[in-house]
Amino acid sequence: MTEHNEWFFPCGMLSEGVWESAVDSSLPGWQHTGLRVAQLDGGAAELPAGDVERIVVPLSGSFAVEHEGRSTRLAGRASVFDGPTDVLYVGAGEGLVVRGSGRVAVAEAPTTIRKPSVHIAADDVPVELRGAGADSRQVHNFGTPAALDAASLIVCEVITPGGNWSSHPAHKHDENVPGHESRLEEIYYFEVAPVRGGSAPEDADAFATFATYSSAAGDIETNALVRSGDIALVPFGYHGPAVAPPEYDLYYLNVMAGPDEERVWLVSDDPRQAWLRDTWAELDTDPRLPYRTDTTTQGATR
Repeated sequence: MTEHNEWFFPCGMLSEGVWESAVDSSLPGWQHTGLRVAQLDGGAAELPAGDVERIVVPLSGSFAVEHEGRSTRLAGRASVFDGPTDVLYVGAGEGLVVRGSGRVAVAEAPTTIRKPSVHIAADDVPVELRGAGADSRQVHNFGTPAALDAASLIVCEVITPGGNWSSHPAHKHDENVPGHESRLEEIYYFEVAPVRGGSAPEDADAFATFATYSSAAGDIETNALVRSGDIALVPFGYHGPAVAPPEYDLYYLNVMAGPDEERVWLVSDDPRQAWLRDTWAELDTDPRLPYRTDTTTQGATR
């Protein structure tokens, strides 16, 4: 019998040293992806060299990353709702030290394949406006196969404006069906904030919702109110929707990797919900998007 919300972890539940949250293969049933999140106030967070590739993602603030005998400056951003940030990919076999002030995430995947490290500027991050109408959301594809030459990692982040739905229709990627579906573990890291221009007080309890449910690959059930810093893991099964209440904007960072030889993100919609995509052709993209500060949107797709 599946335990309700067994793959959902409120902020701080996975703390480890300087890391507010640490996801890795020490968690039972988890093996292909990792994520570490820290709040630094001028301090440092260190990760050793090993058979693991990483992407350093400033959530808020700016940082310097020491790696391979040099230091890379990440300009970062004010918050996750201020458009894309620059990121740093550090290939397997290299350790790193992150220094600075703000919140930082480090996505991970174990691999013995060595790829060169690379700094991706915010202006070079592909920005996708996905869906339409109330299903509109903004995707920053800095760690997808088209944007980054990594070994296993597939990483992106999504902004869902208040009142909108994302990870919708519900879909899965837990079978190897060449050309149709790939096997990928997935991590969702969430942040939530009052909508731009809204009237919510500073101490408002910002939240959103997230769901998963079972597929032939295994039993899973998540029906959670999510708040900033919470993490949901998806080892298998259908996942979605992620829904933002009208008063709050929703952000999540997705980290994916899996056992298949090809690094590709291919999904199967729940056949009972796949029809929803057909409705987007007659709807406009939410005019509030894109959420950006100083870069230019690259084409929208549906």
